[in-house]
Amino acid sequence: MSNGRVPLAARPDGPWRDVAIHAPQWAPALPARAGLGLKPQHFEEILATRPDIGFFEVHAENYMVAGGPFHHYLGRIREHYALSLHGVGLSIGSEQGLDPAHLTRLAELLARYQPASFSEHLAWSGHGGAFFNDLLPVPYNAQTLDRVCNHVDQVQSRLQRSMLLENPSTYVEFVSSTLGEAEFLSEVVRRTGCGLLLDVNNAWLSCVNHDRDPYALIAALPLAAVGEIHLAGFAVDTDAAGAPLLIDTHGAPVHEQVWALYAHTLQATGPVATLLERDNNIPGLDVLLQEAQHAQSLLDLLQ
Repeated sequence: MSNGRVPLAARPDGPWRDVAIHAPQWAPALPARAGLGLKPQHFEEILATRPDIGFFEVHAENYMVAGGPFHHYLGRIREHYALSLHGVGLSIGSEQGLDPAHLTRLAELLARYQPASFSEHLAWSGHGGAFFNDLLPVPYNAQTLDRVCNHVDQVQSRLQRSMLLENPSTYVEFVSSTLGEAEFLSEVVRRTGCGLLLDVNNAWLSCVNHDRDPYALIAALPLAAVGEIHLAGFAVDTDAAGAPLLIDTHGAPVHEQVWALYAHTLQATGPVATLLERDNNIPGLDVLLQEAQHAQSLLDLLQ
């Protein structure tokens, strides 16, 4: 990665007149097909039936041990399918530095399985030695931008590969934000050379929660950098004012409005590897395969 510094011509009056710009490192690696999150209750059935699916994705932190049944099955399944590793614990947006021990375990895991893709969230989950079981939002401003870019650079340098950064689902916003979400993500991609994991459900959910247009958000994102798309379900609640509040549960089928946004997104991106996420209320493999097939049918329209 280059360490040269060049001016940001698009924002000559902005706060980044002299920032580090890295040569693009990202390139698509996963097959442009529908994939599923790999769940333990489906291990045996997958090996017995070999479903026609593009790839499987696992949460990296579930495999950061030396051995055990998870590794046994993942190793066997990896022989037949492309693999994506999705991190949930790097805390890319945290004010404190990255955990070097966590990065080392992650590097060892990637060396072991050589996945086609690695991704993480634009979020934080640790502070002051405490770890929270949540992916918490960040303010979109110059200070956070510098920190996130620095952390992404550290991750890519340590792993010796590019990563995808996922847009978040959010329920609150910060008064200290001076940038829009799309502008923030575009600048991270531009500075670090990382790719974008576009979670279409997150885009829909966050825009509904903040009374914005999700189609406008998608259009403003750096779509040329999208290396994977996520789809998931949500739950509907209400906030203190009685307005609808969408909750990112990963515990329901993809909503029809998210399917529509996904189909619209594909018109701009072309075929992109698409993951159907289900982390709660997990149904049988046949149900998930049917949902993945719907995504595949939309991808096939672009072939």
